[in-house]
Amino acid sequence: MSQTLQRSKTANAESLRQHVLNALDELKAKDVREIDVRGKTSIADLLVICSGTSARHVKSIADEVVKFAKKAGVMPLGVEGEQEAEWVLVDLGDVIVHVMLPRIREFYGLERLWTVGDREADNEAVNAG
Repeated sequence: MSQTLQRSKTANAESLRQHVLNALDELKAKDVREIDVRGKTSIADLLVICSGTSARHVKSIADEVVKFAKKAGVMPLGVEGEQEAEWVLVDLGDVIVHVMLPRIREFYGLERLWTVGDREADNEAVNAG
C-alpha cells in the first residue's frame, strides 16, 4: 500500500474513532475500552467495547454510534444483536464497536481474548492480582 494511501486510511480511522467515542460519551456508555488489533487481525484496526446499564441503553448507544458514523460519512457494514440488545455489534469497517450488558461482557471476556500477550494488559493483570 502506498504511503499516501496508508496515511489517508489512518486519518480516516482516527476520525471515525473520534466520532464513535463522541457517540459513546453522548449516551453515557460505561467502561469504554479501546483495543488496537492491527497486526492481530485483518478484520479491523480498532475494537471499542463498552457497557450499557440495560437492554434499552445498549440499543440506544448502538443507535447513536450508527447515527454519528453516518454523520461522518461512514455507512455501517452491519449491525447485529439489536433485537435482544444484550450485545450489539456495530461494524464500521476499520472500527468495530461492541455494546454489551455488563454480565454478557464479563461472560465473553473480549478484552481478555484480544489482549492476550499484550504487555499493557499483562501488567494490568499483575497489578490487579
